[in-house]
Amino acid sequence: MGSDKRRELNPSGGAKPYGSGKPVGSGPRPLGSAKLIGNGPKPLGSTKPVGTSGPARTPKPAPGARPAYGRRPAGTVIRTPSGARPTPRPVSRPPEESTGLTMGARRLALEVLRGVHEKGAYAALALNQSLATSRLSPIDRRLVTSIVYGVLENQIKIDFALDRLMEHPTRDIVLRDILRLSACQILFHDRIPDSAAVNEGVKLAKAMDMEGAAGFLNAVLRNLVRGKDEIPWPKEEDDYRTYLHVMGSMPLWIVDRLTEAYGPEEAKAIAMHRAQNHPMVVRPNMLRLTDAQFETLLHQKVWQVTRGLAPHAYLVSGAAEITLDRDYQKGMFSIQGQSSMLAAEAVQAKPGMKVLDACAAPGGKSAYLCEAMQGTGRVYAWELHEKRAMLLESTKRRLGLENLRISVRDAAEPKPEMEGTLDAVLLDAPCSGLGVMVEKPDLKYRVQPGDIEPIVSQQKKLLEALCRFVKPGGLLVYSTCSILPEENAEQIASFLNAHPEFTVEPLPVSFPQELRLKQNALGLQLLGYRDEVEGFYIVRLRKARA
Repeated sequence: MGSDKRRELNPSGGAKPYGSGKPVGSGPRPLGSAKLIGNGPKPLGSTKPVGTSGPARTPKPAPGARPAYGRRPAGTVIRTPSGARPTPRPVSRPPEESTGLTMGARRLALEVLRGVHEKGAYAALALNQSLATSRLSPIDRRLVTSIVYGVLENQIKIDFALDRLMEHPTRDIVLRDILRLSACQILFHDRIPDSAAVNEGVKLAKAMDMEGAAGFLNAVLRNLVRGKDEIPWPKEEDDYRTYLHVMGSMPLWIVDRLTEAYGPEEAKAIAMHRAQNHPMVVRPNMLRLTDAQFETLLHQKVWQVTRGLAPHAYLVSGAAEITLDRDYQKGMFSIQGQSSMLAAEAVQAKPGMKVLDACAAPGGKSAYLCEAMQGTGRVYAWELHEKRAMLLESTKRRLGLENLRISVRDAAEPKPEMEGTLDAVLLDAPCSGLGVMVEKPDLKYRVQPGDIEPIVSQQKKLLEALCRFVKPGGLLVYSTCSILPEENAEQIASFLNAHPEFTVEPLPVSFPQELRLKQNALGLQLLGYRDEVEGFYIVRLRKARA
């Protein structure tokens, strides 16, 4: 879009072309200035999240399009991808001698953020798809990944700093994202010179036909460089709620839910947690390799490998484009999060069993169950959406899972002929996904407070339907990638009250002892900051024998 068409929404009224001689707003102001220009910064502790200025910032979606980022109508049940997640990001530490991004890398990073903010795209999927078709160098790929996730992890904090440099904070989404990309490098990437971050931002604005905004952007970023050590960050002792909101880049409603559920100190630990590195987690195809054989295979590659917490889990660093690895494509191993592995391990699947994996796509847990059963018995994998069921078919072919039976069906619908026939049912339920905010930071802005009640209602409906399929003496395993009690322990307490024929059973001895010791009367809640795995909830429910 040309600069003659792109317009800045001016809070004072009217629209101002970027191509005019005067910069957007009234220009930047230095941090720490005693005099407030115009309306000055928003007061800390306001109910509106810092860094937003109302609905005008987010455009309405085109007819038939997904709602704009963060503006989806409350009450919409989110189908958070569960099980094996999209390809994890590689180790995101920038290279030792980085001078910033190439223009192609800058454009790619901006387009991913625009997809997230304007179209509601999932960051992991958008980034994976963009990188798959790019010609970027391995260094640029790692740096793009690091900066895109850095922006999303720290978006509210970045906006807090930027908004104090503008009399009228920009509402133009593209300009805002260019500012965020550069500010992320200035505030969080020591290996990228500040001058490079500023110059990159200016060049990117010009490349996007925003020449009229280049001077404004240059001035804002240079003031950020000069004043970054004087930013008046919120202090915990002054306003705990605003402190977590800004410094943890956590929406206020999530701050409130976490504080209510875990208390101030643990809520702070959850909100402030960031993974220093983001290694991929892989495990062997248990039909083809033992753990020892898999270790030998891994050490033949130029990867850094350490043993994970979950059984069969290995943490891999330095593996670019791991899905293109020949052994991966031959089905020798899978990429799967450790908490997802633990949920499948809780089933204790044995050869000859009949097991159902409800809400199964993309198939990581189904594959785990099939392999644990050594290709015998039956694993029924149900998925509501046909496109996602295709992921299951792809997993089945790659890994050679002959005992996997895939169906496109609603797991909440009755199936009388299957009642009381299954040895085990695994329900990794649709949920808010707030347990994987570290891995998928865009989720914390996507989920809205009005979403939780319908999600809980859907989970309850699934539990009611699926518990009927468990035979007497059989097992129901319930899991989510959430850390909210209403989706987890409170959900199970309600279920047990309605179904006295089920009782909570201890986690199996194959679980790490440190995790078994953390289980309580209503299951195990995993927390990323404490357990160094994804935030997950897992509970085993044994049905009484007739």
